[in-house]
Amino acid sequence: MISLAFFNNKGGVGKTSLVYHLAWMYADLGLPVLAADLDPQANLTSMCLDDDRLEALWDDDGEETIYGALRPLLEGTGDIAQAHVEDIAPGLGLVPGDLRLSLAEDELSSQWPDCLDRKPRAFRVISALWRTLHAAADARGARLVLIDVGPNLGALNRTALVAASHVAVPLAPDLYSLQGLRNLGPTLRRWRDEWAERRDRNPTPDLALPTGDMCPVGYIVMQHAVRLDRPVKAYERWITRIPGAFRRDVMGEAPPQAATIETDRHCLAALKHYRSLMPLAQDARKPMFLLQPADGAIGAHAQAVRACYEDFEKLARTLAKCIGVPLP
Repeated sequence: MISLAFFNNKGGVGKTSLVYHLAWMYADLGLPVLAADLDPQANLTSMCLDDDRLEALWDDDGEETIYGALRPLLEGTGDIAQAHVEDIAPGLGLVPGDLRLSLAEDELSSQWPDCLDRKPRAFRVISALWRTLHAAADARGARLVLIDVGPNLGALNRTALVAASHVAVPLAPDLYSLQGLRNLGPTLRRWRDEWAERRDRNPTPDLALPTGDMCPVGYIVMQHAVRLDRPVKAYERWITRIPGAFRRDVMGEAPPQAATIETDRHCLAALKHYRSLMPLAQDARKPMFLLQPADGAIGAHAQAVRACYEDFEKLARTLAKCIGVPLP
């Protein structure tokens, strides 16, 4: 299983929408994919499912959510349960999120130091998300798992990132995203090193553990405004600083002399804000690039749909190449 997390401790950059659209794109390209909602806000789940289905999922004690899969372990009555996977589209499954996932924060925090003392339960708890997703992906025949996490640096996200072999960083061209990179890069390196130290102390040889590589594959500039195919001046000052900030803070490399997002090898894509398509997509409960005339995508909207498909297909193929996932 190859797992790719989309992470930025700065919220509001379009991270969940990115995971949603990429999951649909990979399914459309013929790659079985699993989307995992590990954000307690469960925004990815609400994008995929209507209110009636959400109410049914959350009113049955969360048995069919990610929290339900973790509950036996968290409550001390057993190990993880088999995760329910919701069918979203052919080749696309969702491990539904749950607002109650935030209740696991304290347990995940307390078990992290216990790994240093070689306590078996600590390793079962910290590896629980990875083992749950691994089993769900195997059951579905999914080669790729896309992980959506919340915008913070807490214990839950640390455990979610331990479950990720790769990390992509969505960001906006603004001061807040640049400041977020200063926190994100050192934190990823620290978590990676701390997990490597703990992993070597696993007292249970038959317990499979994630490698916790958290390898940064690059960044995606989200929702930048454009005019005549050029970023407007309000964003230009921040866009020009992104390559250096990412190299320095996330990759730990010397900043480039004169790199731009167009020439920076770490820039995976710069996606426009398709403002006119998102309301149509939300009403149709489908990705923007699969909108049809029956959904209201006519005239200029139809042209935007084609451009949106091309943007996301290019990004999906770029990401697949970076993480070593062959596309059909």
